[in-house]
Amino acid sequence: MSVVDTKVDHSVRLLFELSRDDNPRLFDDLMRFNKGPKRVNRLRFLAHEGLLAQQWNLGMTVQVPMPPVAAPKAPQAGVDLAVARQTSQAFEISGGAED
Repeated sequence: MSVVDTKVDHSVRLLFELSRDDNPRLFDDLMRFNKGPKRVNRLRFLAHEGLLAQQWNLGMTVQVPMPPVAAPKAPQAGVDLAVARQTSQAFEISGGAED
């Protein structure tokens, strides 16, 4: 038996149901595409970008305080860091027995 024959397929197949009540923004974004590869690719892209954003956010643990005078009044990007942190914690790999 060759190495190719013994190689295990390391792919993930997901089947899930999403209603608009669960996540309206994600639902509306995915519904732009007909059922099929375009919708799957969009979800794959969003998952990948979310993973990158999560890792970037976790890497920014040290914040340098700025004096109030020097701090610019920038508009909020619409991201609540407390919610982002909770989401990151919810999807951490635990390595426990349930895996």
